[in-house]
Amino acid sequence: MRETLRVELGARGYDIVIGPGLLAEAGAHVAPLLRRKRVAVLTDETVAALHLEALRDGLAAEGIEMVSLALPAGEATKSWPQFSRAVEWLLEQKIERSDVVVALGGGVIGDLAGFAAAVLRRGVRFVQIPTSLLAQVDSSVGGKTGINSPHGKNLVGAFHQPSLVLADTQVLASLTPRDFIAGYGEVVKYGLLGDAAFFDWLEENGPALAAGDMAARVAAVKRSCEMKAEIVARDETEQGDRALLNLGHTFGHALESATGYSDRLLHGEGVAIGCALAFELSSRLGLCAQEAPSRLRQHLRAMGMKVDLKDIPGDLPGAEALMALMAQDKKVVDGKLRFILARGIGEAFVTSDVPGEAVRKLLDDALA
Repeated sequence: MRETLRVELGARGYDIVIGPGLLAEAGAHVAPLLRRKRVAVLTDETVAALHLEALRDGLAAEGIEMVSLALPAGEATKSWPQFSRAVEWLLEQKIERSDVVVALGGGVIGDLAGFAAAVLRRGVRFVQIPTSLLAQVDSSVGGKTGINSPHGKNLVGAFHQPSLVLADTQVLASLTPRDFIAGYGEVVKYGLLGDAAFFDWLEENGPALAAGDMAARVAAVKRSCEMKAEIVARDETEQGDRALLNLGHTFGHALESATGYSDRLLHGEGVAIGCALAFELSSRLGLCAQEAPSRLRQHLRAMGMKVDLKDIPGDLPGAEALMALMAQDKKVVDGKLRFILARGIGEAFVTSDVPGEAVRKLLDDALA
């Protein structure tokens, strides 16, 4: 059960390899990239306890030596203090420009390690070994790296493509049910933004996927990565089409900020709620039939996901405050919020032409 996809970016193109058991074969995949048989691995403490030794063994099988640094787990790590710690550690390890940094972990580690690789000696290569569903289908592919600022999420970073992505679907078994299903928010997004047939497939196969069906997991990761790779190849630095990948994120990022990037709301949960809000807004603006948001909400509910603002524990700020958080988003152009809306499932588009009043009313109703 091996799938290999190519991200077509000319000289910066790379392969995404998907399937179970890839940690054990990591050495064979990474060796062709190395000038000397040594890599530096950035990971987090949770992932290190579960998977670092398996990676060490997989690399050692090809005679590759590994040094590693485990950072604290969690979104708070995506910040200046841990970032500078990682960069200084890489310099201490005498990582040269011809060396390779490995990101072993979820989206936080992938984003931080990729950004560290981007700025270290003005750019060293890195390999993504994503260990969460969210990272396998989204953050490990496409070269967006970065950290959060007190001003908002992912506001400091660089475009820096990996040299290889190894998505070992077997490691997904070590995720908590909540973490796995949060990542599913990004999987659903791909069906919603451009592939209605994939959304149909998810309605049918989602439960098996959640229950651990390996073939379903490989298929879902593959289709998600295919769609992302196609969009990134067309628009690497988000001048146009790539913005479609932000479906659900304008609302989602504001909600993550409002909950302090804490475990009250995981990123994928914010995306799922954000997608439901974006479809509801589309319906209210007469862009799509009410059936579309209803069908989406029904599927998210069936998968045991958060769907509404009331599903987020604790108090949320009011509509005005949420709109202010949305205005800090990177998707603001000329002071106007860009929204990803939809004409139906599989038919998303980018627009800056959304009346603020409609957004405020939507949030007021959702908070009520």
